[in-house]
Amino acid sequence: MVATLDDTKRNAIAVKLADMKLLQQLIIDNEERFLRECSDGEIANNLRKMLDDDRKNQGILDTVVVQYGIQKNAESTVQEMVAKVRKLMQGNELSFFEKVFQHELLKHQQVMNGITIHKAAQKVGADVMAAIGTLNTINFENRAHQEQLKGSLEILGVRELTGQDADQGIWARVQDAIAAISGAVGSAVTQTSDKQDMNIQDVLRMDHNKVNILFTELMQSNDPQKIQEYFGQIYKDLSAHAGAEEEVVYPRVRPFYGEANTQELYDEQARWGPWFEELRGISPATPQFKDRLRQIWDQIGDHIRQEESTMFAAIRNNMSSRESEELATQFKAAKTRIQERMGRETRTGAAV
Repeated sequence: MVATLDDTKRNAIAVKLADMKLLQQLIIDNEERFLRECSDGEIANNLRKMLDDDRKNQGILDTVVVQYGIQKNAESTVQEMVAKVRKLMQGNELSFFEKVFQHELLKHQQVMNGITIHKAAQKVGADVMAAIGTLNTINFENRAHQEQLKGSLEILGVRELTGQDADQGIWARVQDAIAAISGAVGSAVTQTSDKQDMNIQDVLRMDHNKVNILFTELMQSNDPQKIQEYFGQIYKDLSAHAGAEEEVVYPRVRPFYGEANTQELYDEQARWGPWFEELRGISPATPQFKDRLRQIWDQIGDHIRQEESTMFAAIRNNMSSRESEELATQFKAAKTRIQERMGRETRTGAAV
């Protein structure tokens, strides 16, 4: 079995990412419910914008998880908590004010999850930082959402307690708070585009960057165990990447990228398996291991450069932005299925 970097720390981060995905779906479900229940036009308008952001953030989370490469289930305590909150939101035990109050706490929990993952990644590895980098967009945006929700809560709370409308100057304070956050963290705070997902070029480029980081860390290490672990992670990441490309990307680009060019990419990736099998027969403690890997990496680098130059150009010239985003979504779904299958095989001892 090929050793990988799926150690305790990396698995713990994977579980926390799964927690975030579960909470994100609850947040989206809540906001959809609030829009059906809310009678205040201004609050509803803010909730609608928040919902649009959170649907996009769900796509970002999907990207982070598939880039990270370890598929885990959320913690049982988080699953139980989500089930309880969902039941409360669906029932009549809580007023609308109380439901929004609970929702703001979920936003805070999501912010802290994201910050914790980011800080933990700094301690685990550069490849982890590369995989979870886009998580900062969600973290900062949720902070802005918290300020909006606080303004809504003041209005709803005063209305519930007194039957009268609160001072509408609240909204000005909320916007000032959001502007302050924006000034601190820049354009990452909010998503101003209509994109529903990253495009396929960006997703593939993130994969390429991650394996290049792993290769660099392997070549800089003198610890045979760490070298073997980095090699195992490269093997795992490239296998999932190549499988998903062959399933959804190459068939989609073949009509405009050309039969010969596309077949060349298929043929190059078909050689990776035998090459890695060859490396398994070389001790990572010997100079021959790195020498052979460097030779192989030169070939993989040529493959990557071809994709990022001519194939990406063909995609830009022949696919709309929406089509490229849809292809990215399909690629991530295929890669997730492959990662899950590889995880099952590893657990049963059947992985190569």
